Amino acid sequence: MRLFDGGNKLELESGRQLGPIDVAYETFGTLNANRDNAVLICHALTGDAHVCGHYDPDQVKAKTTGGWWDLIVGPGKPIDTDKYFVICSNCLGGCMGTTGPGSIDPATGKPYGLSFPLITVRDMVDLQAHLLDHLGIDKLLAVVGGSLGGMQTLVWANRYPDRLACAIPIATTTRLSAQSIAFDAVGRNAILRDEHFQQGAYYDSGKSPAGGLAVARMIGHITYLSEEAMHAKFGRRLQHKPDYQYDFASEFSVETYLDYQGSRFVDRFDANTYLYFSKAMDYFDLAQPSGDLQTELARATCRFLVISYDSDWLFPASQSLEIVNTLVSNNQDVTYCNIDCPYGHDSFLLEDKIQGGLIRGFLDKTLERLTRSDANESDDADHSLSRTQPSGSIFAGERVDHRFIEDFIAPNSKVLDLGCGDGQLMRRLRRHKNITGMGITLSETDIIACAAAGVSVVQYDLDDSLARFDNDSYDTVMLSQTLQVVRRPEEVIRQMLRIGRQIVISFPNFAFWRLRLQIALRGRTPISAALPDAWYSKTSVNYLSVKDFEEFVREKLNARIVRKICLSSEKGKSIGLLQNLLADEAIFVLARK
Repeated sequence: MRLFDGGNKLELESGRQLGPIDVAYETFGTLNANRDNAVLICHALTGDAHVCGHYDPDQVKAKTTGGWWDLIVGPGKPIDTDKYFVICSNCLGGCMGTTGPGSIDPATGKPYGLSFPLITVRDMVDLQAHLLDHLGIDKLLAVVGGSLGGMQTLVWANRYPDRLACAIPIATTTRLSAQSIAFDAVGRNAILRDEHFQQGAYYDSGKSPAGGLAVARMIGHITYLSEEAMHAKFGRRLQHKPDYQYDFASEFSVETYLDYQGSRFVDRFDANTYLYFSKAMDYFDLAQPSGDLQTELARATCRFLVISYDSDWLFPASQSLEIVNTLVSNNQDVTYCNIDCPYGHDSFLLEDKIQGGLIRGFLDKTLERLTRSDANESDDADHSLSRTQPSGSIFAGERVDHRFIEDFIAPNSKVLDLGCGDGQLMRRLRRHKNITGMGITLSETDIIACAAAGVSVVQYDLDDSLARFDNDSYDTVMLSQTLQVVRRPEEVIRQMLRIGRQIVISFPNFAFWRLRLQIALRGRTPISAALPDAWYSKTSVNYLSVKDFEEFVREKLNARIVRKICLSSEKGKSIGLLQNLLADEAIFVLARK
């Protein structure tokens, strides 16, 4: 497709103009009647428009060619092309069909080379926006991308906030670190100093800077892997012979692997495009032009799913957390997970179980919200949340404490659920009380469940993350059946009192008569439904009773007890007499004095 033909030109961030521009793109799936199921996928530095394999419907969807993200995109995949209309275009400056330095400059009739204007991530996004205009798509369900694609995703949310319902930036950053810029500089220098580079005008010479490009690819590829992954794959193994040859040929398996990656890369990629794309990444700084990241991200109105990987040292999790923390400070809708995966920066291309589950649930729930007049109706199909469900143990079926906690929550209020688990309580409150808010948990499995249920949740450690929430930023802060595993309970509860106008805490009562009996008669560490683990595998670390907590509030906190309910989780009812003996669970509502 050709855009900006004739006198019409694309205004670049550098102040220069460019046109005409050819745009190579592919689409997968079908745009629905409401035109609200379009998903734009943005590729990384060495990617292209071919995000997933083509399928021949006459051959039972047998894959004929592979795409760079086949693990995630395709029929039945997390980004399901049977459900979504997927668009992926080669970026501006590319060498896979979109106008770039290897394209013909209409002014000279020769390839642009280094006369091609410097481009930015914003320029890439602006061209994508014009492509969508041409396709007649006013609003996207989602923009998704990893690495450089994640940068584009963030720009979409900042620059075109009204054109997307959700953004999924993966393994990315708001700006490159000095170390990342340094790696890019070394890669570019390998190309620029190649004897065949010829100031970028090598297209008609019959010789390209293949050696320099191969070295740039080797350097880049090292940064995409983790030390753990490289050790597991190569170790110190020799590739061809059992002993050292005492020369400078490639002997180790990792050397020959890098040789292969470099030679394979030069067959499909243009050296000039590598220069332009890497420079665009170096220039990227989402905090500009205001100079304040919080201000720039505040322009976004969409939901966010932010994903990072714990082994990614090129774009470490701390850089994704900066995005998440800023969104949390802005009271924006964000879900976040840092996935345990050994593959380094390449994890977003190679891991599909956790990442796939997050993306699938998040996209499905976002589309469901768009297609329902009442977003809360999406939970109505979950009959486990019914008020009339029979009571039972707090860990079997419906949580008894949830039924009582619901009575403490005001309709249409804002709630923060610490240790939210799979989001069951937040779903219940959203359905019955129309609350808004978010949860906090550490479990990847729980975050997947929350994403599928439409519950916004971030992967924070309660002991060191609550300081980033503003005073009185929530009507209620809840800690249900989690106090026993908090490492610094006094500090966490103080933070809860600062953040919320009221706080609700439920916990198992260690003074329950059955637990006392196990100690008295058997002399053994007690085990119950609420405290189910053996001593050698305990997840519960704080053993407290109803009286312990009452004394703690009086002596340690500048707070008052607004309400107390002691429960028999087995019977599903409150206990009035001898509460510290007969109740196996307690709920306290506290407020500042």
